[in-house]
Amino acid sequence: MNGTLLRVLSESLSRSRAVVLVRPIERGPPFLVDQSGVTAFGTAGDGGQPTVPDELLEYCRGALARDDARAVEVEQGRYLIQTIAPPPRLIVVGAVHIAQKLIPMAQLAGYRVLLLDPREAFATEQRFPGVEINHGWPQQAMPSLAPDARTAVVTLSHDAKIDEPALRCALQSDAFYIGALGSRKNHAKRLQRLAALGFDEEALARICGPVGLPLGGRSPAEIAVAILAQLTQSRYSRGVDSR
Repeated sequence: MNGTLLRVLSESLSRSRAVVLVRPIERGPPFLVDQSGVTAFGTAGDGGQPTVPDELLEYCRGALARDDARAVEVEQGRYLIQTIAPPPRLIVVGAVHIAQKLIPMAQLAGYRVLLLDPREAFATEQRFPGVEINHGWPQQAMPSLAPDARTAVVTLSHDAKIDEPALRCALQSDAFYIGALGSRKNHAKRLQRLAALGFDEEALARICGPVGLPLGGRSPAEIAVAILAQLTQSRYSRGVDSR
């Protein structure tokens, strides 16, 4: 990998952006692709930059969605594609018992976790050792946290003053997963309040509520397993098609 590719790759990772490294198997220089397209080429043997097939770019976008690495073949040739990305991020809203179980599970699964809760008596180092904690109110903290397509947001506080501002911000972002704890009845009321703020049915359908796959568990640990399972399912099902 030449200096240009290394520089662009380093800049992308420093900004928490994922890229795909593409290496032609037969001939041609390697290059990097992000969601917008080709970002940098390596050194071409003839000094020029080859045309990148649209079909290959679609494979790369699919790889970005699923952290994929594989060999692909298009009409113009064969390529090795490899996603290079920072760890996915999970923002947990609410320092409750379920959060105490979910956070270490998510960390083991490779997520960089941040706990958001303005209630300093609950969100403590003692209850969440080694976890990054933000004591801001979601309406102030979430915009600066800037959830992106590699971020999941889960609200667990059971307090509408905390959960719903976080959900509003998440719905206005590219977060790949949004989950909200609560019964079906409470979730329906929550959706009504969010709809009154202008969110349409398509936007509200992004919220997984009640949060988690319906595994039947009731304990905090079992609910945490269901949440992480649904989060994982959502992460790897994005953009799944022939690509």
